[in-house]
Amino acid sequence: MIVLGIDPGTANTGYGVVLAHGGRLAALDGGVIDTRAGVPLERRLAQIHARVCDLIAEHEPAALAVEDLYFGRNAHSAFAVGQARGVVLLSAGMAGIPCFSYTPQAVKQAVCGSGAAAKEQVQHMVGTLLSLPEPPRPDHAADALAVAICHANGAPLQEALG
Repeated sequence: MIVLGIDPGTANTGYGVVLAHGGRLAALDGGVIDTRAGVPLERRLAQIHARVCDLIAEHEPAALAVEDLYFGRNAHSAFAVGQARGVVLLSAGMAGIPCFSYTPQAVKQAVCGSGAAAKEQVQHMVGTLLSLPEPPRPDHAADALAVAICHANGAPLQEALG
């Protein structure tokens, strides 16, 4: 099964593509969709949409896993992340790909064994789980790979439970 993981953001949207086969995980792709500050929001969102559509066409994932919106103290920032997340979900919906959402704590728990793991720990564990020569960088890409791993490891259980 191929999973496209997304760590949404307006300025930086991380993506990671993971292949899960026979209990083994492998990274197929990963990186960040950067959009420039000062560019109108609608153009930034269009860039994110186009790149996610390209990733879907290239890798043909069975599922898209996206990190849930973390609503901290900054509502403006949460709203912007929500818009990027919506564009990602739209891209998957248009391609008929099922979407799954995971809280940041659930992703950290799945990858590190602790929902309170630090970013560096997540990067290290993602690198280890995917047998990468070094932890993935930048952290947005590592987070997206972690979301994909979270889904890939939990998908058989979700399928069994219906």
